[in-house]
Amino acid sequence: QVQLVESGGGLVQAGGSLRLSCTASGRTVTFDTMGWFRQAPGKEREFVAAIGWNGDFPIYTYTQTVKGRFTISRDNAKNTVYLQMDSLKPEDTGVYSCGMQTQSGSYSERRLYDYWGQGTQVTVSS
Repeated sequence: QVQLVESGGGLVQAGGSLRLSCTASGRTVTFDTMGWFRQAPGKEREFVAAIGWNGDFPIYTYTQTVKGRFTISRDNAKNTVYLQMDSLKPEDTGVYSCGMQTQSGSYSERRLYDYWGQGTQVTVSS
């Protein structure tokens, strides 16, 4: 059974930075597609970023609103995926969760992810 544990959330002022971590146990996720999603109050969970593998190189995917500000990466030795968030905006506020994709398809498709962490709160003040 795969378990995902996120950490690194917190309160930060607009323009600040945070780095989220998602550590997996129960399975080595080196070649799995791992994604970050977020959910703001009263809204549905939305895709933020994902890192996959095409057999030779990693593949990075970002939602348009975070391109150039967020960076997803992985440390295979630690079985951990990171989300570096820079130039944070109040609209980035939400609960950030990492997931492991278990079905082939679009990296941004939430329903293709079957394993999720408990989430970590990110609050950006203006």
